Amino acid sequence: MKLIKNISVLILILVTSIASSQVKFEAKVSKNKLGINERLRIDFKMNQDGDNFVPPSFNDFTIVGGPNTSVSNSYANGIKTYNKTYSYFLAPKKRGNFTIKQAKIEIDGETYKTFPIKISVTAAVDRPNAPPTASDVASDKIHLIAEVSKGNPYLNEAITVVYKLYVARETGVNSWGEKDSPRYNDFWNQNIEIKGYPIQKTQFKGEDYRYVVVRKTVLYPQKTGKLKIEPLVMDIMVEVPSGRQDIFGRQLMTKVPQTVTAGSRTINVKPLPLDGRPADFTGAVGDFSFKVNTNKTQLNATESLEAKIEVSGKGNLKLFELPKLSTPSSLEVYEPEHAENVRTNLSGMQGRISDKYTIVPQYRGKYPIPAVSFSYFDLKTESYKRITSDEIIVDVLEGPMAATKSDDNSVAPSKQTVRPNTNAFAFIKTSSNWKNITSRPFFKSSAFWGLLLVPFLIIPLAIFVRRNRDKRNADVKGNRIRKADRLAKKYLSEAKKNLGNKESFYESLERALHNYLKAKLNIETSDFNKEKIESLLSERKIDPSRISDFISILENCELARYTPITSVTIQNDYDKAAKTISLIDKQLR
Repeated sequence: MKLIKNISVLILILVTSIASSQVKFEAKVSKNKLGINERLRIDFKMNQDGDNFVPPSFNDFTIVGGPNTSVSNSYANGIKTYNKTYSYFLAPKKRGNFTIKQAKIEIDGETYKTFPIKISVTAAVDRPNAPPTASDVASDKIHLIAEVSKGNPYLNEAITVVYKLYVARETGVNSWGEKDSPRYNDFWNQNIEIKGYPIQKTQFKGEDYRYVVVRKTVLYPQKTGKLKIEPLVMDIMVEVPSGRQDIFGRQLMTKVPQTVTAGSRTINVKPLPLDGRPADFTGAVGDFSFKVNTNKTQLNATESLEAKIEVSGKGNLKLFELPKLSTPSSLEVYEPEHAENVRTNLSGMQGRISDKYTIVPQYRGKYPIPAVSFSYFDLKTESYKRITSDEIIVDVLEGPMAATKSDDNSVAPSKQTVRPNTNAFAFIKTSSNWKNITSRPFFKSSAFWGLLLVPFLIIPLAIFVRRNRDKRNADVKGNRIRKADRLAKKYLSEAKKNLGNKESFYESLERALHNYLKAKLNIETSDFNKEKIESLLSERKIDPSRISDFISILENCELARYTPITSVTIQNDYDKAAKTISLIDKQLR
């Protein structure tokens, strides 16, 4: 009997030893059914250490924490126990029934897999069972809000979008950056520079919050109807309480990355009224003053004077065309020189724009410059207003008199005496002077000796050309300059053909700029935005002034779609584009 008992104990020890030596690799979840607002914990456990752990894809879940690794060793009754666990915290993306697929690991050269686990995700529950993670706390305590000054503006009326980052108490922000900048389609837009980020206190959702303004943008809608403002997306490193304290009793903080978005907004843009719209209205919206003046009213013929048409005030100053100056035909008028002194703040554009004409009278006399009218839509009264300048008389004191005119307003022709030519038929030859031409052999002619000497003259010429070509090829800097000039002409050739057509020209110019960047910087159409271009050119060590010129040309291409443009402006934009591409290409390595 005692022998049987000893054998039983021996067998039990042997079975226990064999069982303890078997490899176990399994997956366990905190629950198989959870609400969409709950979190799921999944642990991958093994009783021996392994390598090359491969988790499942988690396609239907968002990983909000992990992988966290824990290892434990214990001894009990002389038996060593080892456990290693990989833990993940998951948030379901939607409701439904899902399967978490197999995980893999290599232990002692063998590959082990877990069993798939089925998970059911239901509607949100009132009291989630899972305790909040650091990511949960961060998403609940930090918010990005886009505040729009007006939701239903008129066409070409300024609105502002201010992006504010709200942070709750006992929560901090370590750093932030824009992940996706909004593209304001169908808006003329300009960002307002922010100097510093002062922290301000406020109430948000009934709680004490702090906020900073991270971006300010002024928009002028260029179309009527419902226009969408794309959201701003930011990556933020948030500091949240960890629930632990240091030896001095101070709260320890945990850093967790968080992506926040301001959400898209829809603006309902009203058209300008048709009733009472003046015939000379060109799209000016705001509050303006208007004047026309000259630097002198008395001068002599062939001297010059300057006449300036100026609009000042507050409104869409860069988005309309000034009225034209009309002058008598006896005054020679040159193309106007356009000038802008405009600043943009949260209330919109303010300043003045002007066209300065140079006028040169040809004859003595008094010449009237007719009155000029300017019309705009006043946002305060929601009505159209017109301002008309006074007539200006230009008195030309000295100079030639204009040709006198007959009663029918045509210049009287002056009479000239016609004298007959008595030698009208002198060119007709009445006699001939023939000479006898004798032929000479070709090999004794000058042409023969000239052709014989040509090869001897070509050899030194070829040597000279070859040396010049080698010298030119060795001139790296000069070749780069010539190559850059040829490249600018190549890309802008199509735009040059369309100088007479505003729409075709600016489409060709924008396409030329795009093709140039695509060739040089590998920018695709989807990445063609000013921020990306500026960043890439800065990385290539391009002069900031050249980058600014390039961006301004792009802005001119966008602006030209909505505003009238003169032929002088088109020519200036072409010249500036050619020069800028050439200068940038010289600096690119």
